[in-house]
Amino acid sequence: MRTEHASPGFTAVAAAFVLAGLLISGAAAQDAPPPPRLGNGADPGITGPVPPDPQAAEPRTPDPQSPDSQAGDESADQPPPDQPPSEQASPPPQAPDTKAPGPATKKKAEQAVPKDKEAMLGELYAHLAKATGAEQAAEISKTIEGLWLHSGSDTIGVLMRRGLQAVNEQRNDLALKMFDAVVELAPDYAEGWSRRAFVYYLQNDTEHAVGDLRRALALDPNHYKALDGLARILRESGQKKSALRAYQQLLRINPYASGAKEAASELSVEVEGQGI
Repeated sequence: MRTEHASPGFTAVAAAFVLAGLLISGAAAQDAPPPPRLGNGADPGITGPVPPDPQAAEPRTPDPQSPDSQAGDESADQPPPDQPPSEQASPPPQAPDTKAPGPATKKKAEQAVPKDKEAMLGELYAHLAKATGAEQAAEISKTIEGLWLHSGSDTIGVLMRRGLQAVNEQRNDLALKMFDAVVELAPDYAEGWSRRAFVYYLQNDTEHAVGDLRRALALDPNHYKALDGLARILRESGQKKSALRAYQQLLRINPYASGAKEAASELSVEVEGQGI
């Protein structure tokens, strides 16, 4: 009986999946599946309840050593005379504050992203560029996109989740506020710019969409979703040469990007002429 061995390339990809899975597992509670993007059609919607805001106030646990806790059972079981019983429950989650954050908050959000995320993405991008088939490319892409969503910050995770849910509910104004807060708190987080660009695109604001997509690509030149969105907008606006270059770059990063080969072939004929 002949024994077949896995190729070294496949083993490396599997190892990359394991490493990336360990990082993503810690962010599962804060990150959500992506909403419809500029390319590849509609992705699954968000399921499950929105997590509470980590900044919301929590009920105070009495200190058993404090004088108040030793006042007696009767006073402990009854609310103060001027406070109705309904106010004894813990306060509800508060909506995230979309005002300009202070320097300390921004610095904390920026430092929360793990340093090994960039190394993992680099390895996965290398495997994606050499994928031997659409199925293998899809598996690698799934892992990459999970890493894109991982910010390392609870606050950014909640804002992203609420923004994605607002997009799925077609509440684009609310989604824009959430992503505004994301890019303000974490300007080095490429996925925040990419997601906000999509909302701008939905609002037919292609100027701001292109600006955000270019910002995302400046932070992560291999962000193939942002590159796909940019290529589509350039093509729709009649900038065929620039669109062709964008699609060619996209195919170098992700050779199995949906619709990219067809678009590049059509643009090549339009730009360079039949038979060239």
